[in-house]
Amino acid sequence: MEQRPLGRTGADVSVIGLGTWQLGGDWGDVSEDDAADVLDAALDAGVTLVDTADVYGDGRSEERIRKALAPRAERPFVATKAGRRADPFEAEQYTPENLRAWIDRSRRNLGVDTLDLVQLHCPPPAVYSDQRVYDALDSFVADGAIAAYGVSVETVQEGLTALEHPGVATIQVILNIFRRKPLEELLPAAQRAGVGILARVPLASGLLTGTYDESTTFPADDHRNFNRNGEAFDVGETFAGVPFEVGVEAAREVAAVAGDVSTAAFALRWAIDQPGVTTVIPGARNVEQVRGNVAAASLPPLTDSQLSDLERLYDERIRAHVHDRW
Repeated sequence: MEQRPLGRTGADVSVIGLGTWQLGGDWGDVSEDDAADVLDAALDAGVTLVDTADVYGDGRSEERIRKALAPRAERPFVATKAGRRADPFEAEQYTPENLRAWIDRSRRNLGVDTLDLVQLHCPPPAVYSDQRVYDALDSFVADGAIAAYGVSVETVQEGLTALEHPGVATIQVILNIFRRKPLEELLPAAQRAGVGILARVPLASGLLTGTYDESTTFPADDHRNFNRNGEAFDVGETFAGVPFEVGVEAAREVAAVAGDVSTAAFALRWAIDQPGVTTVIPGARNVEQVRGNVAAASLPPLTDSQLSDLERLYDERIRAHVHDRW
């Protein structure tokens, strides 16, 4: 699979990575065996970046990654996140002591001395401009607890603020056919700064698989049920902030543009090809989904006609719902 430099980390990673929120929780139940099968299938298919967080299943995702990687001679690049354990969830909680405690917990969960990458996990907006936070992260790099750090953001402005700090190696942002705003300013700025971009929610929580209809339901413990209107966290993380019924109808149009190609793989290829994107990190609940995701890396780029059709679809159906919110 194609590998690209991941910003200032010094690592090269696959253009399709693996997001592992679903292996810890909030996407319905995924068994230990299924999680191991997903991780094994991804790594065997050439995936070299795995993204996780300390709050996915309260550490269960990180622990499952550790177990899956234990017998392997070669490790992928593992990007984790820290900061959502803050209680209360306020900027004042992002102290050097708390940050170190969260990082050390992830080191134990993942079974490593040095974390490849720690990303601030969509913290309160004030954190992105707090120099004390970056000074603390720099000190953790210096003492070997982490190799590099980045940020995961909800808004374009948060990403632009983070870019002002030279230690930031990567930015993780929602980017998909239904969330295009980062293309205007954030991705070009990151590219100029040599900062890597991890594109998350690339399938809009499954909308862009083209498999949902207006009657589709989700389990009670699935965020696509309990966070549909932002009840638990930022609504942009669920269906990319697009109203479900609007997204279902728009996804049908995406499928028509994709033609004979899988809608999911087509949507992932769109994200791979956006200038400045390093890696795209879809999740997968089973081996078949892993294989479908990885197939996107082998597709040719979208045609000019397809790109124009998708841009028109965004302008006519999606833009009013999302563009000015994030």
